[in-house]
Amino acid sequence: MKLIECVPNFSEGRDRAVIDAIAAEIAATPGAVLLDVDPGAATHRTVVTFIGEPEAVEEAAFRAIKKAAATIDMSRHRGEHPRLGATDVCPFVPVSGATMEDCVAVARRLGKRVGDELGIPVYLYEAAATRPERKSLAEIRKGEYEALPEKLKDPEFTPDFGPARFNAKSGATVIGAREFLIAYNINLNTRDKKLANAIAGAIREAGRSIKGADGKTTTIPGRFKECRAVGWYIEEFGRAQVSINLTNYKVTPLHEVFDAACEEATRLGLRVTGSELVGLIPREALLAAGDHYLAKQGKTSGVPEKERVHAAVLSLGLSELAAFDPGRKVIEYRYAGGPSGLVAMTVRDFADELSSNSPAPGGGSVAALCGALSSSLVAMVAALTWSKAGMEASRPAMRTAGNEAQALKDWFLDAVDRDTHAFNAVLAATRLPKKTPEDIAARAGAIECASQGAAKVPLDVLEATIRTLELSLQAAKDGNPNSVSDAGVAGAAALAAAEGAALNVRINLPSLTDPSVADEYLARQAGALSRARELAEKVRRAVDQVLG
Repeated sequence: MKLIECVPNFSEGRDRAVIDAIAAEIAATPGAVLLDVDPGAATHRTVVTFIGEPEAVEEAAFRAIKKAAATIDMSRHRGEHPRLGATDVCPFVPVSGATMEDCVAVARRLGKRVGDELGIPVYLYEAAATRPERKSLAEIRKGEYEALPEKLKDPEFTPDFGPARFNAKSGATVIGAREFLIAYNINLNTRDKKLANAIAGAIREAGRSIKGADGKTTTIPGRFKECRAVGWYIEEFGRAQVSINLTNYKVTPLHEVFDAACEEATRLGLRVTGSELVGLIPREALLAAGDHYLAKQGKTSGVPEKERVHAAVLSLGLSELAAFDPGRKVIEYRYAGGPSGLVAMTVRDFADELSSNSPAPGGGSVAALCGALSSSLVAMVAALTWSKAGMEASRPAMRTAGNEAQALKDWFLDAVDRDTHAFNAVLAATRLPKKTPEDIAARAGAIECASQGAAKVPLDVLEATIRTLELSLQAAKDGNPNSVSDAGVAGAAALAAAEGAALNVRINLPSLTDPSVADEYLARQAGALSRARELAEKVRRAVDQVLG
């Protein structure tokens, strides 16, 4: 499945009825999932985020732009943020399974439709730009809405789509494709916009201009690439902010910009009091910040993901102006929703469900759960080793082991439900109609596909236990000796996961009608189980050696 994100910015941040009407158009589009609506009264601007497959996102974007054109009058608009039109900018971002080329195609199709059907001048930017000078949004938006009447008379400013004439009510719209942009504000303990601008000039890629005694202007480059920033005063909060767009957080991480702003603020006699995220943020960016601040505190990052996120939220001061809810602000969490299925149950509820007369969940889910428990114990030993005085030399290895064990824990937990879903898919396939030859053929194909899936899930679990056992062995040999019994239990639990998963592979193999797949799975099962048993014995011996 291809998933792309769209983050249109609308020039309305105060009239909730208008904002809700635009959002409703997106929410009502089949296949489009509305993730976030973030209005700002002072900026008079709303950032909307939604996601879905390309066709659905393209349609939702058109409906939203059309509604904005009908409900927003740019001739009466005033706000702190630069803007060009009712729908100021509409970028598409690849999220999962989609490429930048997919997003460029969507942007160009949408631009043509907006220009043709709505009569709005459209400019393409970033990866969708047709001319090098239009890659930059700031270049296209120079002079803002007020400059459009004159600029549209210039042949060099002819829009990519739509009429080259001033649309007083809707202005112009910029549509494009880009990497994920993090819109982020850093809060200062001052009302002085000039001081905020000084910090912005020091950190942004464009830098700042200084006029010398001879009257000549010199440009001093800023500290970060892919960073745009400006200072402003927000009366609503009674403070100045450094407003930042990080156009590629993989080049310039969020936490590095925050730390630099703190340094620049101190130099000016100011203090950064916190920060504010506008719209959503990728999970990866927030985890990187959490790991950065944990490392600065001398802590290991091999802790549960929620703790890494918590460290980021606290360190960046993201809850200063309003409570920061990762479930609503992290794009992956928002799209997937919260925990559900078996892993959302209490331990007692899971055991009760397991003990009922329903065939699922069964041994496959239990095997995956054993893998998760094993990985959790490895992560615990790694963390206890990190914090033990006298074992500082082991910290790098234990941090790596802890991080990997945490990732394995989450993978195994997902597999708890995947195994049950795979079994239920087999049952669903067997219930398909078989009245006609076509029905019979379709049913047989569905059963084969589902049966392969039912064998593949435990096979994946079995093969994953090998790495868990390797980490258990490392924890037993090099970890905190006071926790060696925990490393031993981790090895035992991983072996239980391997043995249980292997049985579930074997019981599903007779259902397969494709002998090549059955032979492949059987060979992989035998090889992985043999290796798991070998490693489990090594873990046991290592633990015995420490325990004496």
